[in-house]
Amino acid sequence: MKTRDAKSQTSSYRTSRLVRHRIARGGERFWRMEDFDDQPLMAVAQILSRLSKAGVIERLSKGVYYKSRETPFGKSLPNPAALHQLVARHKSMFPAGLAAANFLGFTTQSPKRTELATNAFNLPRKLIGPDAIIHTRRPEAWTHLSETEAALLEFLRAGGKTSELSPQETQEKVLILLSEPHRYERLARAAATEPPRVRALLGAFGECLKKDSRLLEHLRSSLNPLSRFDFGMFSGLPNAKAWQAKEKKA
Repeated sequence: MKTRDAKSQTSSYRTSRLVRHRIARGGERFWRMEDFDDQPLMAVAQILSRLSKAGVIERLSKGVYYKSRETPFGKSLPNPAALHQLVARHKSMFPAGLAAANFLGFTTQSPKRTELATNAFNLPRKLIGPDAIIHTRRPEAWTHLSETEAALLEFLRAGGKTSELSPQETQEKVLILLSEPHRYERLARAAATEPPRVRALLGAFGECLKKDSRLLEHLRSSLNPLSRFDFGMFSGLPNAKAWQAKEKKA
């Protein structure tokens, strides 16, 4: 029994030395549990926790740590872009709000606060930023879409209100974006989990693009025929009324 305990202590000591040595030599960087996957998981977790409490590294979120470096102004801070990339490796994130409009080319304005959409229940605030606007629980179908396609759905959800282009220019740009090969079909398939207004808008745009009538009928049949939707910037579409848009106010 004593021999087994001695071996366990020796193994833990070796793991501790190895982890500390790697972090010391690694300089400024992020550290995750998987960076030590050649060592016992529980032992690594305990060592990283102790190093965090000792101030050697900073815990950013569960299993994610940051080793700073000394600068003339104090300890360095994590790079925001690198933090976002780190989160994006594990959770899907897409631009939302003004950020989505900027990403798609509908505005040149840049948001003062980070605004993101994700299909996760939450995102680590310490990694994203405490002031970030986060729209959670977007449909799982978004994981199969490109960043552009998800941003376009966000833009349609908002009725195009974040565009600084004229209504006509906004409509034309959406039509161009939807004309990319297979893009409309992917969005139409993902539309089942979208709000009714988005399904109606996709139907109206699809009809303008003369898309497959079966796709259009599927979108139409998913709408309550008694409902009317605020099309926002897209209320001027020639077939808006046929797709249950609210009457424009005089």
